[in-house]
Amino acid sequence: MTKSERQGESRKFDPNFKGPIHNRGCTDIFCCILFIIALLGYFAVGILAWSQGDPRKVIYPTDSRGQFCGQAGTPQEKKPLLFYFNILKCASPLVLLEFQCPTTQLCVERCPDRFLTLAKVVSGVSKNDHQYYQKYCKEGVDLTEPGTSAPVILMAKLCPAMIIPSKPFTRRCLPALGTTKSGVVVVGNQTSFKVENNNVSATDILEASKKSNVVVEARQVAMRIFEDYTQSWHWILLGLVIAMIVSLIFIVLLRFLAGVMVWIMIVLVILVIGYGIFHCYMEYAKLKGEPGANVTIRDLGLQTDFSVYLQIRQTWLAFMIILAIVEVIIILLLFFLRKRILIAIALIKEASRAVGHVMSSLFYPLLTFALLAVVIAYWAVTAVFLSTSNEQVYKVFNNSECVHSGKNCDPKVSQCPDAECMFAFYGGETLYHKYLILFQFYNVFLFFWCANFVTALGQVTLAGAFASYYWAFKKPDDIPSFPIFSSLGRALRYHTGSLAFGSLILSLVQVIRVILEYLDHKLKGAQNKFAKFLLSCMKCCFWCLEKCIKFLNRNAYIMIAVYGKNFCTSARDAFFLLMRNIVRVAVLDKVTDFLLFLGKLLVVGIVGIFSFFFFSGRIKAAQDAAPTLNYYWVPILTVVVGSYLIAHGFFSVYAMCVDTLFLCFCEDLERNDGSSERPYFMSPELHDILSKTKEDDQDARLKVIVFNHSSSVNG
Repeated sequence: MTKSERQGESRKFDPNFKGPIHNRGCTDIFCCILFIIALLGYFAVGILAWSQGDPRKVIYPTDSRGQFCGQAGTPQEKKPLLFYFNILKCASPLVLLEFQCPTTQLCVERCPDRFLTLAKVVSGVSKNDHQYYQKYCKEGVDLTEPGTSAPVILMAKLCPAMIIPSKPFTRRCLPALGTTKSGVVVVGNQTSFKVENNNVSATDILEASKKSNVVVEARQVAMRIFEDYTQSWHWILLGLVIAMIVSLIFIVLLRFLAGVMVWIMIVLVILVIGYGIFHCYMEYAKLKGEPGANVTIRDLGLQTDFSVYLQIRQTWLAFMIILAIVEVIIILLLFFLRKRILIAIALIKEASRAVGHVMSSLFYPLLTFALLAVVIAYWAVTAVFLSTSNEQVYKVFNNSECVHSGKNCDPKVSQCPDAECMFAFYGGETLYHKYLILFQFYNVFLFFWCANFVTALGQVTLAGAFASYYWAFKKPDDIPSFPIFSSLGRALRYHTGSLAFGSLILSLVQVIRVILEYLDHKLKGAQNKFAKFLLSCMKCCFWCLEKCIKFLNRNAYIMIAVYGKNFCTSARDAFFLLMRNIVRVAVLDKVTDFLLFLGKLLVVGIVGIFSFFFFSGRIKAAQDAAPTLNYYWVPILTVVVGSYLIAHGFFSVYAMCVDTLFLCFCEDLERNDGSSERPYFMSPELHDILSKTKEDDQDARLKVIVFNHSSSVNG
């Protein structure tokens, strides 16, 4: 295979070529049609989910008849709490299998605050006790009627055998348990009870309470996190706005002071990480001698209150070591790449000139953010409605033998004398419910496809605008008016199919990665080491494949923006062009991206440090303004992640500009020779920058050849 076959044919001189081609046709029409059909199907799935789903099932607890407790506009509107007839039944293993206690559950207005037994109430004469106890019985029960018998009522499961002092917890009435000074568990002031002729200790009730709450413990954490968001959302928005302003200031300053700003970014990143190391050391030293501070993370186990981890020394030691390793790596990279960093800085200066002539490009990420927000919101809402679109399923719960045990049933039809048909969960056996898992998979797949399409649209739009700048012979006179809008119009009009094609390939790989992560989660407890090893290898391979596809797609979109060809042809041309300039690619793709990453890191570090001090109440002047939170790490983590995404959006403009200028430069070198007949479109500065990388590499290769030759002669 010849070199031209391996790396493709070089571009020939074309006197009529003046940048992005305007006379172009639609590309990858089949993929365009497929994408439109997929979107129509996505809308159909959304409409179907919205017509079948009911988000109330996520929010409100349900009684044994499937009714929502506390839902406005229903008979249970004034009864927001769920009451268990016999909390001891929740200790059954059936709870873990069916996620439902095998006992009657009732919506009540408030939890009981006293201890009463049914036998005592029925045999007594107190009207107050009768009226109070009836609140925890099924509708229509009258305990004052003559001839009322406790055994008959219990057999019909109309009332609980007893009620005990309880407190609402995640909208459920759970026993108000306590302990004496000697450590004995009590409910109220009692340590044992008699339930259906059986003695029951308060410890048994404690275990049953834990089992009844096995499903809602995660919801408790989620609700606390939700409460934190409701208390701090405006401060989170303020933090994200600050991140946006800081990112914009950095980008604007890069436009005018690129060289100075890059060195300032490098120094500030080192200082910010250094301060992080210092702060971790101070916290580590401050906890010395504190009671419980020497407990290890392993001994502490998993805690829902993450602030507990900040009270042990090992946590701060781990943070300090991690930050120190990051600091050392960054300093070593800066030392060994110092010459190429100077070249990358010069390249960023050239990109700054391009951004300066296409200032609207700085605001294009706002459109990308808005479109991604729509995609994420549609996916999330559809996912919630799909997951709550099941119907009420009733099953037989029994205390003794019953042939219908565990089977579906009709609550209006009795099954066995000692069994009850109760609401179990939400499901269904209709055609819609049979294919519900496919709808959920389709929702996930279209989310990836749409999100990648939005990203691709942004890349090809920016590439077209910056290519218009590069191929303008007299800058800025030859730059077309509104280059961003012109590029966006060309992308949507002619290349929707190509963008959909590239996004589809990437989405397929990402979905496979999601499936592998799901399988890995399911196999965590498996003992098959070979299966784990194979799964880890596959995860690694598909991670690498995703990175390669993203790189190829990015360069293919640049070629689409310039030449208007289909996706496969553009990807091939971009790949061969990069292969013919592989040395320059190493400098560009690694060092320049590293410098821009430091800029993102600096924005995240600045905003993250200020948010930590604010939400943790360490700024005395802002202690009154800081909200009271369950977990102050929730808004901090949200601000940090959001700041990175915002910084990434703004710095991606520079990254796309650098990549576009680089490919155009390579094309320019092949098309032209710098003579008066075939002049370069590049600026003299850009020619000096990228020509220097080639010369440096050739010198390095020559030194290696000379060294090897001298070694062989001496040998």
